[in-house]
Amino acid sequence: MTRSTAPASTYRLQVTPSFDLFAATAVLPYLHDLGVDWVYLSPILEAEAGSEHGYDVVRHDRVDPSRGGADGLAALSTEARRLGMGVLVDIVPNHVGVATPEANAWWADVLEHGRESAYAGFFDVDWAAGGGSLRTGPDLNYRRFFTIDSLAGIRVEEREVFDASHVEIRRWFDEGLVDGLRVDHPDGLLDPGGYLDDLAALTGDAYVLVEKILEPGEELLTSWATAGTTGYDALALVDRVLTDPAGEEPLTALAERLGAPVDWTELVHSTKRAVADAALHPEVRRIVRDLSGPAGDATRPEPASLVDAVAELLACFPVYRSYLPDGRAHLDHAFADARRRRPDLDAAFDRIQPLLRDRRHPAALRFQQTSGMVMAKGVEDCAFYRWSRLTSLNEVGGDPSVFATTVAEFHAAMAARQSTWPHAMTALTTHDTKRSEDTRARIGVLAEIPGEWASALDELLRLVPLPDPAFGSLLWQAVLGAWPASRERLHAYAEKAMREAGDRTTWADPDQDYEAAMHAAVDAAFDDQEVSAVLGRMSERVDGPACSNALAAKLVALTMPGVPDVYQGTELWDQSLVDPDNRRPVDFAHRAAVLDGADDPAWLKAAVVVSALSLRRDRPELFTTYTPVSASGEAAAHVVAFDRGGVVAVATRLPVGLDARGWGDTELALPSGAWTDVLTGRPASPRLAELLGSYPVALLVRDA
Repeated sequence: MTRSTAPASTYRLQVTPSFDLFAATAVLPYLHDLGVDWVYLSPILEAEAGSEHGYDVVRHDRVDPSRGGADGLAALSTEARRLGMGVLVDIVPNHVGVATPEANAWWADVLEHGRESAYAGFFDVDWAAGGGSLRTGPDLNYRRFFTIDSLAGIRVEEREVFDASHVEIRRWFDEGLVDGLRVDHPDGLLDPGGYLDDLAALTGDAYVLVEKILEPGEELLTSWATAGTTGYDALALVDRVLTDPAGEEPLTALAERLGAPVDWTELVHSTKRAVADAALHPEVRRIVRDLSGPAGDATRPEPASLVDAVAELLACFPVYRSYLPDGRAHLDHAFADARRRRPDLDAAFDRIQPLLRDRRHPAALRFQQTSGMVMAKGVEDCAFYRWSRLTSLNEVGGDPSVFATTVAEFHAAMAARQSTWPHAMTALTTHDTKRSEDTRARIGVLAEIPGEWASALDELLRLVPLPDPAFGSLLWQAVLGAWPASRERLHAYAEKAMREAGDRTTWADPDQDYEAAMHAAVDAAFDDQEVSAVLGRMSERVDGPACSNALAAKLVALTMPGVPDVYQGTELWDQSLVDPDNRRPVDFAHRAAVLDGADDPAWLKAAVVVSALSLRRDRPELFTTYTPVSASGEAAAHVVAFDRGGVVAVATRLPVGLDARGWGDTELALPSGAWTDVLTGRPASPRLAELLGSYPVALLVRDA
């Protein structure tokens, strides 16, 4: 029988051919010592040969043999049960890997037999447009995962497809091997809510999370059969409550001086429109064909005005997708914005607006599946690499134009989270974050020292002139955030970042001279003594405040409402950049040694993780409510604190300013009773000069 309750916490492991399920089994005792409640596995169904991430599933009837197979999962589940731990697995219902047709029997059959294949209905193909077969290139006629031709969408809304693609997942729950699931990219599905209902029936209402990205102000549908999101929304709040709002104006001025975009709304519109006009143009054309209805002639060119109008609507859509009839306001917003920008298309908008508002119309369904693709490719994979004001805010699930969050706003959001989504996941780092939590903590310090950063950046740009100073700012922030990183890691980041930005060089058409200049900057960080000296000075300047920021973020994320996830390795310092950098192998033996008392400068972060996770697992009754804990005195703005019902988390914010002024007479209004700080073992004083005299954070437990 599977466990029906939500986990107290999770720990994400990237299961790969080189770190398989047997290797994961071996680290479970360490995770238990760390205080972890459930282990959280990346996809384990059979994927393309050599796949490191596992999101390119080719078979749904077995665990990937290269990742340990059925025996590996059985071994891991048995050990988890011995330790009293649960098992959460990442699943991929939206798409399958088709890079190697012979590895995917469904796709191979469709390639051979076309629409006559027994599996033709498994894939989302516009057969009329393809003349009865799959065609690729600009005339591509099948739904993909974003712009990746080797990941083909499948139609899990059809019962036959759902059953066939969940046969192994069903076995996991029938045999009690797995306790919960993380659903990858639900926005790609035709009917996410219906899919989650089907999944609940299959799993017996198991704990299920959705990888759903919410824009500011957007709420997850409470009608969905899910415990909540995977935590990007929580990440954005934690980062912003620790960001100094005073840095917004000077950093905006710096970005303007360097020629960087400073109007986020217009930047996003332009990058989304570019995606709709190029990489996702086949999807736009298919929506237009659906607008013409089943009698439409697929051999005739789509009307240019309708193609233009649909692309403009996708560029104007304010969130990832709507779920008609819910979210109709988002569609109306898109039409209003599109009409404002393109009054020449009013006739086309008049024609298609009632069709896209009809939740049963094929075009409306297709539009909903496509808008998230345009958002992801236009924002996460493009605009994030052009916006360089403060790159710690350029994170999945966050809006970098929203610079900071007040403590009061944070408390209000947490109270709502406790009320509505108490078992949603809380994350700081994932396999998809652009920068790990500790990298962002270092970059975030720049909001407190914008003048010093501007001077240092000017010096770096003088020493190593670059053809695009605005991108240079983004690159130097990454170098500072990850410093000291290896030359190879920074070169890999520079290449990905400038090609994803796509304004001066691209993956398909690289500009050799431009790229050489950016790589020269990376080399200068190691080879030019003057450049190294500037970086060294800035690194020393941010080290202390960054440590405070990182510990504050970790404590808040581990104790706030929700289920905290620790991404592999981040119980110690981890200054990673975008994938594949954030998926590097983890030295678990070293981490276990730190828990056993080995000398390591990151021991305090490990102590915070162990203390918080152990309390959440062993004393869940202490984490049932949420009440802000206020502060009074001259430095009251430098603390965020809250009571979870017997545990009080206290975290320093804006440490540079605090260092300049000190705590003075600032006090916390601690709830009644006597409290002990589990990090120091000392009785807790309400005076912050005493309470946070040793460390920038405190974890208080009410004495019995």
